[in-house]
Amino acid sequence: MSNVKLAVIFYSMGGTNYQMAKWAEEGAKELGAEVRVLKVQELAPESVIAGNAGWQATVEATKDVPTATSEDLEWADAIIFSVPTRFGVMPSQMKQFLDIQGGLWASGKTVNKVVSAMSSAQNPHGGQEATILSLYTTMMHWGAIIAAPGYTDPVLFGAGGNPYGTSVTVDQEGKMVEDVEGAVKHQAKRTVTTAEWVKRGQQA
Repeated sequence: MSNVKLAVIFYSMGGTNYQMAKWAEEGAKELGAEVRVLKVQELAPESVIAGNAGWQATVEATKDVPTATSEDLEWADAIIFSVPTRFGVMPSQMKQFLDIQGGLWASGKTVNKVVSAMSSAQNPHGGQEATILSLYTTMMHWGAIIAAPGYTDPVLFGAGGNPYGTSVTVDQEGKMVEDVEGAVKHQAKRTVTTAEWVKRGQQA
């Protein structure tokens, strides 16, 4: 059984990345990891959210999910981020959360965190890879260790074969086009396993 502590931090407007976060939680818990599923703070005006039924439904569905804090990042051995793409980069909600972690970074508390990322968009070439890479750029500054899925399991090919992180296409009705549940769980297990190796190495 793993002794890794994993934070799965997501932003979701239509529910896709919330679902992916829950699958990641399931995969990690299969290895015995302790998991916190956390959302980042919503920055959009309530009036804008109210004008979009799907967005409003996601806000309601996630109202009891804790909001991520710096303390959660410090607690975690590993972090998985799950976000939709916004013009090829991460959403402002996630960017703001990362931007306010200067104190944690300056004190060296982001060093050697094991991280991985997932994304979604409304078409197969909608910026999923660039969005994941935008997260990884920040993680490099943090001194984190990136655990990308690569091509480490055949399940990844059925999910679209993105080596940077699991990504999914969402149709106009908000439904996932590819079956990515297995890929998400594999990515979570790979992240947890890598974090376990890092912890053992630090304790040796």
